[in-house]
Amino acid sequence: MSTSSKTPAIDTQNLRKVFGDKVAVANLTMTVEESEVFGFLGPNGAGKTTAMKMLLGLTSPTAGTGSMLGSPIGDYRVRARVGFLPEHFRFHDWLTATEFLTLHANLYHMPKSVTEKRVPELLELVGLTPHSSKKLKAFSKGMLQRIGLAQALLNDPDLVLLDEPTSGLDPVGRRLVRDIIHDLSNKGTTVFLNSHLLSEVEITCDRVAFIKHGEVLRISHLHTLVDGELTVEIRARNLNPEIISGLSQWSQVTRTDGEFLSLTLNREDDLPLVNHYLVDNGVDVYALRPEHISLEDLFIQIVGTDGGL
Repeated sequence: MSTSSKTPAIDTQNLRKVFGDKVAVANLTMTVEESEVFGFLGPNGAGKTTAMKMLLGLTSPTAGTGSMLGSPIGDYRVRARVGFLPEHFRFHDWLTATEFLTLHANLYHMPKSVTEKRVPELLELVGLTPHSSKKLKAFSKGMLQRIGLAQALLNDPDLVLLDEPTSGLDPVGRRLVRDIIHDLSNKGTTVFLNSHLLSEVEITCDRVAFIKHGEVLRISHLHTLVDGELTVEIRARNLNPEIISGLSQWSQVTRTDGEFLSLTLNREDDLPLVNHYLVDNGVDVYALRPEHISLEDLFIQIVGTDGGL
């Protein structure tokens, strides 16, 4: 499992990938610390999957540098310490669940005694023990997603890269995967998670990166983003452009419409200061309603609306 080293699990500097005239990843710079659950968020076509492939050495960067678990990206030797679940997996559907995991264990050159113990443990972990002798071609999409997660964990990895791990799962399956991810983090495994289900990211991740056009726009702790920032709807009279401009010391004014004003505050503690400022400047405040910002709203604020997840 994870070592005691404080070397980042993932570190990239100006990573870039170009396919002909298309820039898939423009300038990827980020650091993922060991033992954290790191969310990788962006619209379709933002370069998320290409970035994961570069980290794994499945495609070479056009420019820039990066490391994974202390080794340069592309070093095949580090892959023995990494688990990966791709978004579009193509499994050997003529194999049973047990045969499939055993095959991948053999590819890792795992001793037979370890394989015979590890495979049943993982089938139990992902809730597929009753289907261990069933061929994968008879599996539902959700069951395939879970057997894929099991193969990503076969080698007891230090780092797991999961590309849309809950896309085919029902709420029970998503809860199971969420619990597995939390357990991995608690035991020291780093989880790098790409998901379009923002509600799952909000519950699961420690930090998130917002990426667009292959470039990180912002990285922040989830609790800072979701618990810290909030929107405030204000109904007041005697507002004027000068007073509204003065609010910029605490907040960003996102909308004005006559007596109605919308703000985005960085901290909830700034709310009384805003109220005092308005009253001291002769504004009649009739209503002030704060609401914490959802991750979805933050995503739209940071990344924009030109393209979905």
